[in-house]
Amino acid sequence: MSVPQDLQYSEEHEWVKKDADGKVYVGITEFAQNELGDIVFVELPEVDSELKANEPFGSVESVKTVSELYAPVSGKVVEVNETKRWKTRLNL
Repeated sequence: MSVPQDLQYSEEHEWVKKDADGKVYVGITEFAQNELGDIVFVELPEVDSELKANEPFGSVESVKTVSELYAPVSGKVVEVNETKRWKTRLNL
């Protein structure tokens, strides 16, 4: 399992990456994906939603369980990658 060094990680296995333009991207770690198994549904926030650090903002449903996603940072959602809702492997 590779661990990208340009990301910051939360205890809940989310990652954060900040671009040069100031946008922040959030995803779940490869470890979390492996633990969940086959992912069947992802609930993501709507554009313009306000997220608060350490608060739930969505969920990932796998054949094993449903896990909440926790915001690693506070901010406003400006874009959601809709194609990730139905992919087995995720980088939210």
